[in-house]
Amino acid sequence: MKFSKSSLWEITKVIIISVLLATFVRTFIIQPFAVRGSSMESSFAQGDYLIINKISYYFSKPARGDVVVFRAPNEKSIYFIKRIIGLPGERVELQKDQIKIFSLENPNGFVLDEIFYDIILGNKNETSILLGDNEYFVLGDNRRASRDSRSWGALPKENLIGKVLLRAWPIDHVKAFGEIEY
Repeated sequence: MKFSKSSLWEITKVIIISVLLATFVRTFIIQPFAVRGSSMESSFAQGDYLIINKISYYFSKPARGDVVVFRAPNEKSIYFIKRIIGLPGERVELQKDQIKIFSLENPNGFVLDEIFYDIILGNKNETSILLGDNEYFVLGDNRRASRDSRSWGALPKENLIGKVLLRAWPIDHVKAFGEIEY
């Protein structure tokens, strides 16, 4: 089979455009992420393959309950996956088996209802933190095995990579993720 110069050029153009398009999508729109560790069990397990929506926070603010991938505040080369618990301007209090959120809308606070997560925090994790503008409080769903805002404090918004859009692997656990109501 012989190829003419024009057909080779057409194939080359298709390959170049495909690579550029894939690079654009990967850089600005979605990104794959593999779960490492047990801090998000039972929501996500070691080896789950996720697709992260990188553009959602350009058009909307992160919300309580969002599962996000971000760069660690103290080690920018390390990525974590956690759930947003506290929002900018809120005060988050951890007290034994409950999480209490104080805000302008709830000056007396409210207890975060997380019946489906391991909320056992233990006395060593009792803390109170006031979040500044563009700061978030994040926790792993598996509170006993998570390095999160209890360790490093508030998470700056600029560290956010994106929001979990889809679990793509394992194939029998494929699931799209939407908003969680608290």
